[in-house]
Amino acid sequence: MHTKRNIKQYIPLLFLVFTSFSWGLYYSFEHALNDYGQANFEWLYLLDILIVLPVLCFLCINSKKEAAIKALALSCLAVFIGSFIIPDKQQFILGYLELSRYAVLAIFLIFEVSAFVTIYLAITSILKDKKDPDYAIESVITNKLGNGFVSRLLIFETRMWLFLFCGHRITKDLFDGDEHFSYHNKDGAQSNAIGFLLVILLELPIMHIVLHFLWSPFAANVISALTALSLVFFFAEYRAMSRRAIAIKDKTLLIRFGIYNTLAVPLSNIEAITSNNQFIKRKKNIRRFNFAGVPNVRIKLIKEQLGVCELYLGVDSPNHLISSVSTHTAETNKE
Repeated sequence: MHTKRNIKQYIPLLFLVFTSFSWGLYYSFEHALNDYGQANFEWLYLLDILIVLPVLCFLCINSKKEAAIKALALSCLAVFIGSFIIPDKQQFILGYLELSRYAVLAIFLIFEVSAFVTIYLAITSILKDKKDPDYAIESVITNKLGNGFVSRLLIFETRMWLFLFCGHRITKDLFDGDEHFSYHNKDGAQSNAIGFLLVILLELPIMHIVLHFLWSPFAANVISALTALSLVFFFAEYRAMSRRAIAIKDKTLLIRFGIYNTLAVPLSNIEAITSNNQFIKRKKNIRRFNFAGVPNVRIKLIKEQLGVCELYLGVDSPNHLISSVSTHTAETNKE
């Protein structure tokens, strides 16, 4: 059921891709369907993106607030695509819609900033009470947006900014758990993160100057902005990896790794946990939590979670994790 809900959320985006491609072919060539170029009317495309697309968003997404945001974002993207695929001579309404995109963008930015300020104030208030930072972020965002794709993405993004600006206030002890297991020292993971940070920091001004003169100022600005964002991500990841430890709490294994969202695995769903010393390739039903080297712990699940049946972890003390999880799992199965 969970997988079906996840697939449903992507239907509006898939519809936009299919619609843009099919209408792009329709407008690009002269054929009998468009009366050999005489029936390239823009309203044919606009019906799909302004009526069918928003309706799909509300049908496929349970949260009405999330559906409205997604419908607005996808419609703006569709208008942008339409400006390229529809012949200029046939663009009448589309010209006005393109101007409205900027107004929508301004409103969206105002909404995002106000939401960010509200969330930040709520999270800092919870942190003052020495509560779990993950709980602080998830409780505030899910209460406002529900538990959907947008909220999960926002939780990840908020955690990144939280560790960037408030990382000095967050300690390992704040995170819930009866036992904690670190992973930042394995194969010099945290030292490697510092190395990446320095490389990106030193490369950024040089790359910007080279791209500015050899390519274009616009391309240089775009790539530099994306590089700066990766710098923010790596710094937040560097701070988080020594603080957000894997933990066992209430018959659940909480797999926290860097700034990525927590994966909660019920101990009753663990079939076996063993050591591992082999390289593990990426596969659809396998998920790896490992920064450097080879993952040293393998967890086989009884039932799939999010389409995953095996988990591979790279931790500082694999034997300690294996023995603790085995003990807690045995106690859970006895009850």
